Amino acid sequence: MKTRLISLLPFLAWFKTINKSTIKADIIAGFTGAVVVLPQGVAFATIAGLPPEYGLYTAMITPIIAALFGSSYHLISGPTTAISIVMFSTISRHVEPGSPEFVSMALTLTFLAGVYQFAFGLARFGTLVNFVSHTVIIGFTSGAAILIATSQLKHITGIHIPKGESFLHVWIDLYQGLSDFDIYLLIIALVTLFSAVLFKRFLPKSPNLLIGMILGSVLAFYLPKFGVSTNIALVGEIPAYLPPLSMPDFSFSTISILASEAFAIALLGLIEAVSISRAVATKSNQRINPNQEFVGQGMSNIFGSFFSSYAGSGSFTRSGINYESGAKTPLSAIFAALFLMVIVLLIAPLTAYLPITAMGGVILLVAYNLIDTKHIVKIFKYSKSESAILITTFLATLFLELEFAIYLGVLLSLVLFLAKTSTPRIPTLSIDNMNNEGSRSFINIAKKPLRQCPQLKIIRIDMSIYFGSINHIQKKIEKISDGQNIHHILIVASGINFIDLSGMETLISEHNRLKRKDGGLYFVGLKAPVYQFLAQAHFVKKIGRINFFDSKSIAIRTIYRRLDRDICTQCDAKIFNECSS
Repeated sequence: MKTRLISLLPFLAWFKTINKSTIKADIIAGFTGAVVVLPQGVAFATIAGLPPEYGLYTAMITPIIAALFGSSYHLISGPTTAISIVMFSTISRHVEPGSPEFVSMALTLTFLAGVYQFAFGLARFGTLVNFVSHTVIIGFTSGAAILIATSQLKHITGIHIPKGESFLHVWIDLYQGLSDFDIYLLIIALVTLFSAVLFKRFLPKSPNLLIGMILGSVLAFYLPKFGVSTNIALVGEIPAYLPPLSMPDFSFSTISILASEAFAIALLGLIEAVSISRAVATKSNQRINPNQEFVGQGMSNIFGSFFSSYAGSGSFTRSGINYESGAKTPLSAIFAALFLMVIVLLIAPLTAYLPITAMGGVILLVAYNLIDTKHIVKIFKYSKSESAILITTFLATLFLELEFAIYLGVLLSLVLFLAKTSTPRIPTLSIDNMNNEGSRSFINIAKKPLRQCPQLKIIRIDMSIYFGSINHIQKKIEKISDGQNIHHILIVASGINFIDLSGMETLISEHNRLKRKDGGLYFVGLKAPVYQFLAQAHFVKKIGRINFFDSKSIAIRTIYRRLDRDICTQCDAKIFNECSS
């Protein structure tokens, strides 16, 4: 009963660990997180095509629900760059960005994504995230970073670009509109950007993005006083109140339009959240429950859609800062949201002086930080297949619909996984009897040249036998039987975790074929759960119980009796102890 209650209300598990010291640490971490998310929330909402306050609303509501119902102690949820740009790309095809209709569709999309995520959690689909290659995420976020930076060029150059333009058309419009280029807007953006970079470099614990925005705003304020004539657009004053109640559009027409696109956002959000929580957990030594994380993310988006919040997920930057700031429990995420509420109530009017070009400078820095150059270099250096996946996902993000790029990346991950598992390593083994001590240690002949028995081939299969790999395994058996004229094959099965029905049927067929040639398939070292499953599926009975062995010595002794004695008398290998008896 207690376990079931904790699974329904996971916050009960960490509530009992709260004490004065953890509360103090969580308050400090929470305040730090609130200062960091303030400029990020405004920037991300701008990327998503929403009024700036919606990014702050998301950062107030989403972290609280995700902290209460998730599994990670340090994950901070809220608005993210990747989801923001997918939101913009998805909804801007239907309605004008920033319009009331756009906001309504964003809330509906958030609700639907949350429902998907919640359902995935209840269905215990958490392990599916393991099949999405990290390379796909790197490729997608790198492409999203380029798109984000491109979307801000009109704000930092003053060149008019029609809304809804594709990646290539934006650059064409920039080239054609160079006569309208405003150097002072670029200067404000660069001052904002470089001041944020310098403060991060020399004062790493300072709120560098916030400081950069302030310095950019001060420069924009004083430029006209020096006689500089420029048209500096301002963000405008953010409403100084807490997230208002909202209602997604549950009309059939809207839901039918957004249902498939919400799936892509739900998938991206789950991948982000679980990947980030696991990355932080490797440092904190905490165990993450992906299914519970799915539930937490789903509930945060469902709940948030009724409080003027758009789709959120885990933030790597804020989660990392939360851990480095000494957070002890998920209470730090709740404190961060509460502190943000207080800050917004106090300083919201000051955003009326924030230039859009300064915001563009901050977003450029955010976009640059999305590009994981370290891992990209490593991928290109060590793996051709993953390099191809990285390039494909990157280009798909730039030139195709973003939700399709996500699906394509996931599909490529599965293809890569199947490609790797469809060709398991099948080394040939022999017995190292050079020490003449009677020990029967099996050695890979690729590592040490050893004599082999001319009638018995010993192989080891280092992966599960399933529909994807059975063709490769069958070809190996046929090569031994037909090419080397060896019909007794012993499979060392200690590395096999599973054999599916397709694998069983093929192995039975190969055993019967070898049996007609006075040979057979033999198995040694099968794991108990695997053997039990094979016995229940009647595989053991069809192969023959006498062909399954617990130890290598018994296997060799038994199979040796079935070998052709005429060949044995002429054999010079004599690798088995039985050969000399």
